[in-house]
Amino acid sequence: MSNFYEAEVLSVHHWTDRLFSFTTTREPSFRYQSGQFAMIGLDVEGKPLMRAYSMVSPHYEEQLEFLSIKVPDGPLTSHLQNIRIGDCILVGRKASGTLLSQNLLPGKHLYLLGTGTGLAPFMSIVRDPDIYEKFEKVILVHGCRQVDELAYQKRIAEDLPSDEFLGEIVAGRLVYYPTVTREPFENQGRIPDLLVSEHFYEKLGVPPLDVGTDRFMLCGSPAMLKDTVEVLETHGLTEGNMSRPGHYVIERAFVDK
Repeated sequence: MSNFYEAEVLSVHHWTDRLFSFTTTREPSFRYQSGQFAMIGLDVEGKPLMRAYSMVSPHYEEQLEFLSIKVPDGPLTSHLQNIRIGDCILVGRKASGTLLSQNLLPGKHLYLLGTGTGLAPFMSIVRDPDIYEKFEKVILVHGCRQVDELAYQKRIAEDLPSDEFLGEIVAGRLVYYPTVTREPFENQGRIPDLLVSEHFYEKLGVPPLDVGTDRFMLCGSPAMLKDTVEVLETHGLTEGNMSRPGHYVIERAFVDK
């Protein structure tokens, strides 16, 4: 059996000239946990060109959804950004990733910290009922340079709270904090700077960072990951993994697409 299968493109949405998302069919045998990624790609010049992409869709959905940047000369994204409904992409049969609640110590507040397309795995996690059984509050922080890059705002802020099934589960439990760095907006600032700001926690309605109660998942740019880890470790937090749970986990699969 091949390591990947062909999935049909069902929809494509271009958020900006730098950002797009798309949905595909899902093979019934493909299993994953919310927060994980798979290798996806295209046949380019007779060879499969694959990159790691987190599933935006939670583990129970029948379709798969992905969020991607557009890189004009990117080996994969220069082709992927041109896909249309009815086209086929390749999807790896095995899911992987570290953004799993079992890699974290028990806590009260789960912070999901993402920049750019690092939002993708957290879109899956915030729609997973299981996560709300483990944490009292789930705080989704999405950082971008510009306002139009804040993908899925309506889905998070409006559609999810009014969802017939999930609405009651997330009510009062999910906190969404979009922030930008290069334009005027209601929330501004880089994620590492927010974590040391009293105003940030006041606006969220939670106490300041506490090693005893707060757990973190990180996905985004190398600079954000580096600077955020410095803040967390200054406060005594340790990284978790499959063999030893910790206070925070990082997805390291997306340094370059």
